[in-house]
Amino acid sequence: MTRFAIIGFGEVGGIFARDLRAGGAAEIHAFDTDESARARAAAASATVHASAMEAAVAADVLFVSVTAGSALAAARSLAGGLSHAPFVVDVNSVSPGTKQAAAEAVSQAGGRYVEAAVMSSVPPRGLRSPILLGGPDAEAFQALMAPFAMDLTIFPGPIGKASAVKMCRSVMVKGLEALTTECMLAARHYGVEGEVLRSLSDTLPHKDWRGLARYVISRALLHGKRRAEEMREVARTVQEAGVDPLLSSPIAERQDWAAARGRAMTPAQLATTDLDALLTAVEAATPRRAAAE
Repeated sequence: MTRFAIIGFGEVGGIFARDLRAGGAAEIHAFDTDESARARAAAASATVHASAMEAAVAADVLFVSVTAGSALAAARSLAGGLSHAPFVVDVNSVSPGTKQAAAEAVSQAGGRYVEAAVMSSVPPRGLRSPILLGGPDAEAFQALMAPFAMDLTIFPGPIGKASAVKMCRSVMVKGLEALTTECMLAARHYGVEGEVLRSLSDTLPHKDWRGLARYVISRALLHGKRRAEEMREVARTVQEAGVDPLLSSPIAERQDWAAARGRAMTPAQLATTDLDALLTAVEAATPRRAAAE
């Protein structure tokens, strides 16, 4: 029986653990530096360890799902626990250069590094989210996970290519969240949000621009901190390509801004399905000076 470990028991880690258990995984181990995350892991019947290295020793497959800013440190923290050559599946959204550094750290410690670029939001499909795999051990990992019906596609080329797809896509996806937030708040100030949404529907056809705007704004409010870290890695990806990240870096700032607003809102406000109610809550959570700026 394959033994699994989740390094970083946040939203993604928790969903993966749930789906692994539903798929028949008998052993799930976990490590997280955050006390509340460790409590969630214990509540999910995972065996919680005192260090990432301890969790690695107990597993045949490790999913590393920390924040982008902690991805390389997390990979290095596994040293000493990889002598039995487990798969280390790095699902973090980081630049190709960061993936390559993580792969080197894992390989030197004896692990089998698998680059994993998650190509959609995880909550709707969980473990079956579409994932691009890279690295020499990708095929072996794909075969091992066949019983779990994961949506895994081998992406040819060196480590970093699969992540380049993900990170370049994030310029658009996370940028849409930032642009929509800024657009709708400004439009609301002038009382023209309805007209703006109707114009967007004509220019960029979508069956429900109001619903889309509510969704992307709420994602930034809920997960802006993680998205900001990802966008800084996106900016690094763009820079590694020799392109100035003139837009990627400010998108990270808007995501940080959204995260701060989200922390000041109630769960009910964040969960509302009404765009007007959501914008009202964001305005109320915005300090007057910040709104004026």
